[in-house]
Amino acid sequence: MHLTIQGLNRSLADNHALIASIAEQTKALIAPINDQAVRLENVTCNADLLTVIRNKCLTAQLDVTAQHQKLSMSDFKLVAMDMDSTLITIECIDEIADMQGLKPQVAEITEAAMRGELEFQESLTRRVALLKGLDASALQRVYDERLQLSLGADKMLKTIQAAGLKTLLVSGGFTFFTDRMKTRLNLDYTHSNVLEIDNGKLTGKVTGTIVDADEKQRTVERVCAEMGISTKQAIVMGDGANDLKMMKISGLSVAFRAKPVVREQADVALNFVGLDGVLNLL
Repeated sequence: MHLTIQGLNRSLADNHALIASIAEQTKALIAPINDQAVRLENVTCNADLLTVIRNKCLTAQLDVTAQHQKLSMSDFKLVAMDMDSTLITIECIDEIADMQGLKPQVAEITEAAMRGELEFQESLTRRVALLKGLDASALQRVYDERLQLSLGADKMLKTIQAAGLKTLLVSGGFTFFTDRMKTRLNLDYTHSNVLEIDNGKLTGKVTGTIVDADEKQRTVERVCAEMGISTKQAIVMGDGANDLKMMKISGLSVAFRAKPVVREQADVALNFVGLDGVLNLL
């Protein structure tokens, strides 16, 4: 196999000795990729040594990815992404709740759901109910004042779009935000929850099918079927437990700044670098 090691700013350069030591231990050839990434090729390594390497890299704030075969951009036709805390830096529902003075209560439920401790449909229903009576203009305020793309998102999207890959944003969040992301980023497909609004106020309900883990998986399967491709030709990115089912059917699953339960099950864990770190694996 080979190992790709990545780090932000000077993390890679400042850990040259560590990387050289890993290469010596694993009898690997060092192949520089760019200022933030290096590949160790033809690694000789058992599971125990790999764990030691991962822990050393984690301490040095380096992301390490083990791959048994080299992948290229042409192996994939679709990139499917979660939105909140993956494509963007915030959890939209937490920021909407902040307009009601209820961010701590809602954020606590959000965090439990993302860790997999709370069933997603129940958690969403409980959180949205707390928003009842809020002026719908709060959604635009969140979009204008708080929503930011995650590190490396713009570069990642432009690169994969230039290579001809399609994009899907599938979110347990809300259409108010995914619709705007679709236009802003020229995305091909989006699917998320619809907040019910009556007389300019949130009713505390969502309408239609709730986009939970099962619905996310079905959406990836549906889009792949429409494109005439296998789900193994999809890269799927997420951070929470509700992303695991769609990640498991993909050809490459990427955990971005993710909860431990997600990091442990993903093919790739990007804890320190941006979303564009996936490009160094292709």
